[in-house]
Amino acid sequence: MPEIGPKRIAEFIESLRVAPGRRVRLPRDFDPGAGTGQASKKRAKALLAQGVGLLAEYQSRLAAQDTYGVIVVLQAMDAAGKDGTIRHVMSGVNPQGVQVSSFKQPSATELDHDYLWRYARKLPERGNIGIFNRSYYEEVLVVRVHPAILDNQKLPRSARGGGIWKRRFREINDWERYLTDQGYRFVKLFLNLSREEQRRRFLSRIDEPDKNWKFSSADAREREHWDDYQKAFADVLSNTSTEWAPWYVIPADDKPFARVAAAAVLAHTLITIDPRYPTVSKEKLADLAAAKVELMGQAPKGQPADPISAEREAKTARRANGGKSAKGKGGKGRAEAAPEPSEPSESSEPSEQPEGAAS
Repeated sequence: MPEIGPKRIAEFIESLRVAPGRRVRLPRDFDPGAGTGQASKKRAKALLAQGVGLLAEYQSRLAAQDTYGVIVVLQAMDAAGKDGTIRHVMSGVNPQGVQVSSFKQPSATELDHDYLWRYARKLPERGNIGIFNRSYYEEVLVVRVHPAILDNQKLPRSARGGGIWKRRFREINDWERYLTDQGYRFVKLFLNLSREEQRRRFLSRIDEPDKNWKFSSADAREREHWDDYQKAFADVLSNTSTEWAPWYVIPADDKPFARVAAAAVLAHTLITIDPRYPTVSKEKLADLAAAKVELMGQAPKGQPADPISAEREAKTARRANGGKSAKGKGGKGRAEAAPEPSEPSESSEPSEQPEGAAS
């Protein structure tokens, strides 16, 4: 598993990406156990921590720029680890900039609208990351495996013909392309779990009392449709992985590996966006300078006019002295006063933000 860095991340996730137009066959083309043994739990935890730190940095830029929105689509069989992926991968980001939406059985109001309506209502704002824990892809997955669900969608007879799934693939691709043109970026993750690993996790949920709430008998019954779901997922990957919204197949049998891989795909998307902090105009810089003069003039007696600069200078002095405190007239390195700031000159405009990508 790679060290966290833009180039290594891009190389690492390439094997997980479904190339547009590729015909996918599951599980032959993507091994759910491919991540097993790739790294120890300790190593995976360290890599995830690096990835989370990178996500926090880029999320801050994304929010400040307020231009792009990111949509994370999580699809998987039951017990594949969707909730855990959200909890671990997003553990270090600002919760104000993340919206998680889970989609259950549609309400009567939702059924009175087109099948994409309820998902469109949950799109994140610009500058935010929206996570769809299950998504509009359920409309070509569970609805396909259980076609009786279509009876509740109030579709006209002409819209329920044999070509409905191909038509929905096209409609979803078009919708994602439209949103991409509007400034959204997609992170589509299929957590690829093996049938045996799902069985093991179900048994764990039954045997461990604090996990009982996660399991229902309906989960076990749904395993009877395993092959139908695999075919439906394969068709989704084959027909809706596009240049503007590609799918990534995450080997999910090993949870630590899956979390690192999911974080890597999301980090790659944010790095590709490369959001920047807004630059400040000359007028704004002049306002800031005037406000600073006013704040410095409000310093209590015996306190430095600019404590931030004083602390920075003291830290620099400590470094120069090998970590020892630099004592000035105040006896503890505290500046008694700071000079009045000069008016900003034209050359004081901030330079363009660096790309900031960790290597």
